[in-house]
Amino acid sequence: MDCPILVWMLFTNRELTPEEYGKCHAVLRECVPHAPVRNAPSEPETMRQMVAFLLPLLMMRHRRVPRSRWRDNITTVGKHWIEQIHHQQDDNPVVAANRARSMIGYHTSYDHNLVGMAMTQGRREDVVNIGIGIKEITAPPNMSGHDFAISLYHKLTPLEQTFIAPEQGEEVVMRRLCVLLALKQAYIKAIGQPMGFDWSRLEFNIPEKTATGDGRPLAGWEFRVWTSELGWPIPNSDGHIKQSYQCAVAFFRRTRDTKFVWHNDAKELESWVQFITLDQLLNVADKLVE
Repeated sequence: MDCPILVWMLFTNRELTPEEYGKCHAVLRECVPHAPVRNAPSEPETMRQMVAFLLPLLMMRHRRVPRSRWRDNITTVGKHWIEQIHHQQDDNPVVAANRARSMIGYHTSYDHNLVGMAMTQGRREDVVNIGIGIKEITAPPNMSGHDFAISLYHKLTPLEQTFIAPEQGEEVVMRRLCVLLALKQAYIKAIGQPMGFDWSRLEFNIPEKTATGDGRPLAGWEFRVWTSELGWPIPNSDGHIKQSYQCAVAFFRRTRDTKFVWHNDAKELESWVQFITLDQLLNVADKLVE
């Protein structure tokens, strides 16, 4: 099944001004009235939520499809897919087949300052099976990486817990922990399960490149894994703030095996992962309703 995957990662390197927040929220209310995002400029969490809902609008504008020419649909388990609206009927079977393969499935997620959207194009029954997971590689304030890992043992299987044993060192523990969490989040969202799903039902054996759910192989699934390194200058100083995020995409390709793709080369990653900034969204926010 040849469904290309494209990922957009938006870096919220600053907070919105009250005017910018109001403009984006007005667009949200007009174009995505069902979005459960409160108008609360003083709460940074609502800004991340709002950006996640606006990314599909930005993506369709990038494709030069007017807002009146596409519809955002949702399945019974909350999976989104976009259908372009054609006002003229065409009985040509080739045209009909092409339209059937033009559906866009997508999923959005965010953690701290990174908002991501994974999307693919093909048949509706295929494209909805996509999910993205994002986890910042850091422990909460005043908590060591080891203690943070232990606090999340309930989400891991006994085998996975051995991958993040304290003797591995804190840096390795945090990186491996976030890989596991990003993979599980991506898969759980790809299948349309709520975050209350028991994460320990899934097991990712990274050294053996296998994945199971309730002990059964996750045949047909493709998992792509990469790290996003972000940074920005500290005002009135020569320093920089740096953040690292572990990211993963899960997509069901209906094959017989499970495939893992690790992307460590920046040039290779650029072919399907695009990084954008908050200002790029703001520059066209008013036009997203058109």
